[in-house]
Amino acid sequence: MPTRDDVKQSVCEAIDRRAEQIIGVGESIRRNPELGFKEVRTARLVEETLREIGLSPRGGLALTGVRAERRGAKDGPTLALLGELDALVVAGHPVADAGTGAAHACGHNAQVAGLLGAAMGLLDARAFDHLAGRVVFFAVPAEEYGDVEWRVGQARAGRLEFLGGKPELLRLGHFDDVDLAMMIHTTSQPEMKKAGVAVSNNGCIVKTVRYLGRAAHAGGAPQNGINALYAAQIGLAAINAIRETFRDEDSIRVHPIITHGGSQVNVIPAEVRIETYVRGKTVEAILDANRRVDRALRAGALALGAQAEIETLPGYLPLFNHAGMARHFVANAHALLGADQVTEAGHRSGSTDMGDVSHVMPTLHPYMGGATGSGHGADYAIADQRLAYVEPAKQLALMAVDLLWGEAAAAREILAGWKPRMTKEEYLAFQRGVARTELFDGAR
Repeated sequence: MPTRDDVKQSVCEAIDRRAEQIIGVGESIRRNPELGFKEVRTARLVEETLREIGLSPRGGLALTGVRAERRGAKDGPTLALLGELDALVVAGHPVADAGTGAAHACGHNAQVAGLLGAAMGLLDARAFDHLAGRVVFFAVPAEEYGDVEWRVGQARAGRLEFLGGKPELLRLGHFDDVDLAMMIHTTSQPEMKKAGVAVSNNGCIVKTVRYLGRAAHAGGAPQNGINALYAAQIGLAAINAIRETFRDEDSIRVHPIITHGGSQVNVIPAEVRIETYVRGKTVEAILDANRRVDRALRAGALALGAQAEIETLPGYLPLFNHAGMARHFVANAHALLGADQVTEAGHRSGSTDMGDVSHVMPTLHPYMGGATGSGHGADYAIADQRLAYVEPAKQLALMAVDLLWGEAAAAREILAGWKPRMTKEEYLAFQRGVARTELFDGAR
């Protein structure tokens, strides 16, 4: 009868034998990037690969998500292993899609390769003969909260409610039978070394703003217009003015962009559109900062006598990594990569919809290296293919073995001590409660 360590070694050896195939999957996705909720080719590749290794995937979940599962020898908890399908628009990236501008400048291609590699290793090594419960292999859409105008249109057409992949999957019930969840995010940050895990990450609220003025001849009669661009500029300046009022410990980040600045240079802009996040370390801090940002946005409309249509959309909740799951990850990373190559960090200011999952079940979202350049930057690239594509497969698979081994004692212990931050119903009510639209008339 093999020991747990014997099975873990067999899983790693099986993944090593599949290394060329795993790298090939990651590189294929990298060369064919797609934006969130539009990852049709990537989802097809995932489905085909899962079928080839003997699983029965279901596709079309929250438009493009793909899920397959495998049961162990006994009943027990369900662990979901996740990988994200989407890319994001990055100007000037050398491997960007010529039509959409999409590029894998955040390493999601490596996530999916690692997810599929974990499935290969667990199946090839017959690990499920020794596990209790189930492992769900879940390729999920639309973690990058971009392309907001298009997503809002999809929601208004009834195709979506929430505009991020995991929130929408949670809403639709595709996590209802899952007890614990894990994914690994590729990083290019050298301080994270080859692997690392943080305590928490920021959450965010997403906002769209329309400043509405009045068009007029920009040269002949500008006095007859109401310049929506100037209103927007004042609103943005007001946001900058309140930055020093945010507490450092709340990790607030507000970073607006103008997506439409006017229709023609000789016409006073009658409509200007802005998108922004309001990020923070806690839900309370995010909601407080959001109120201040709304006040600053109204100031622009008030100064010009314009209108400001401020739409607030549910974003992502703060991420809290489960300490017990993190201990398993750190131990396995030490064993495979060396203790000096694994770091444990505090809070990080980026956001992920894995935070939403972490509110309803024990969740782990560590990082592994293999990339260089700036995250979301034109210079982001995979530099070490084995570290980026193959090693995450091992770490995901080893977590499955550790948590579900035998009678799944480790997973049961975590679940016995777990208290959800929100039930699914509370989560849905909170997110729906965030959504609102205000039309502020600065002329009144």
